[in-house]
Amino acid sequence: MAPAGCGCPTTSGNRKKRDFLIGDADKYEGIPAGDLAVLKAALDRADKAGLKVVITPLSLPGMRWAQNNGDQFDGRLWQEKAFWAQSAAFWKDLAAALKDHPAVAAYNIINEPAPEKNNGVAEHGGHEAMTAWYDKQAGTARDLPAFYDTVIKAIREADPVTPVMADAGWYAAADAFSYWRGPLADGKVLYSFHMYEPYAATSAPNMKRDKPYAYPGKVPFAETAETWNRDRVAAYLQQPVEWADSHGIPRNRMVAGEFGCMRRWAGCKTYLEDVLTSLDNSKLHWAFYSFREDSWDGMDYELGSQKVNWKYWEAIDASKPDPVKRKAGPEFDPIRKRL
Repeated sequence: MAPAGCGCPTTSGNRKKRDFLIGDADKYEGIPAGDLAVLKAALDRADKAGLKVVITPLSLPGMRWAQNNGDQFDGRLWQEKAFWAQSAAFWKDLAAALKDHPAVAAYNIINEPAPEKNNGVAEHGGHEAMTAWYDKQAGTARDLPAFYDTVIKAIREADPVTPVMADAGWYAAADAFSYWRGPLADGKVLYSFHMYEPYAATSAPNMKRDKPYAYPGKVPFAETAETWNRDRVAAYLQQPVEWADSHGIPRNRMVAGEFGCMRRWAGCKTYLEDVLTSLDNSKLHWAFYSFREDSWDGMDYELGSQKVNWKYWEAIDASKPDPVKRKAGPEFDPIRKRL
């Protein structure tokens, strides 16, 4: 299984700037000392507990996380290469600060990049259309592999050892690596994808439908509707494996960095089992979302399939640990039996 990700805070009492670690996504001018202290303290606690951490920013210069941006997508990073240089500078500074910390397992350059969004190509648009689009982006600010190569080069100036993790495009979609012409230049890259497809069924909006989409069942996907079941999940998750195999990338460099479904969804347990069966059959690393999430109960599988009580939300509103006791019930079984 892949190392646990770092749920680093987005706010803290000893910082004054808007964006954690980068100060201000509009212009990077160095890592705020207070933010770095918060991160290092979290890493120290992880090390004491015997946990390894993948450092995964949600924002970079020119790409502010939508939830910290009025729920608006920020795509400036994919429009202006000046933000590439700022992102590379940030990562060089961060790698220099963290390279010797025993808890750090890898650097994940950015969580769920989407240079394709609002740029003339459909999500899950198919191999031919996406490959043609990527070819046209070569050398532009939307060239995701070139962006990664730029940032990794800066990281290696500070830290030549720690593995780097690179998410696929279109929010780390499992079908998005197949559009890349080849691997990145650095030989220590882990290639990461996420799995929430079919999103129309696994996500929170489905739970608000009068009749939620079922699993197995027919679900909207890629501007059509398809039947999703164990075979369809396996076929979808085979795409990054086939890409890696075709370019001689060992499967131990491939990571399902996130996957999950709404725990109160009737199909969730079966879906998790089918996803994990496929990942295990391909011998890939994986990390599920989420383990005891600190601000949202939707994919905290140890809570079972029922609503949490008011004390859970009261504690979150008060910025205190929630008092709900977790237990490995049926919803958690597909994951628990593999740990």
